[in-house]
Amino acid sequence: MRKTVFEFVVACAVVASSPSYAQGTSSSSAAAAGGSAGSHQMHESMMSGMQKMQGMQPTGDTDKDFAMMMRMHHQQAVDMAKVEVQQGKSPELKAMAQKIIKDQQKEIGQLDQWLAKNK
Repeated sequence: MRKTVFEFVVACAVVASSPSYAQGTSSSSAAAAGGSAGSHQMHESMMSGMQKMQGMQPTGDTDKDFAMMMRMHHQQAVDMAKVEVQQGKSPELKAMAQKIIKDQQKEIGQLDQWLAKNK
């Protein structure tokens, strides 16, 4: 069961980065073809975060592994949302990104507190 949570989170990260899940062209190829630097930044952030999660060794404690991986996942969301706020064009998505930043930062704080209490 403990390893299952870790495998699930890693599997979600892999699916989220797969070409069939992504919309349109990959941000790396879009940036190379003169596309948005913001798209490239978000893609790089996602890939970096996935590598960190995949490199994380499970502790054997499902709660701790969940908290550590969700913290990483939430930080990726914050990083991507900041790019949307700075470079996005849609007022609706920029507002959503602002909310994501606020909500995810709050949850990161909660996860940090839990991790600090449960070392």
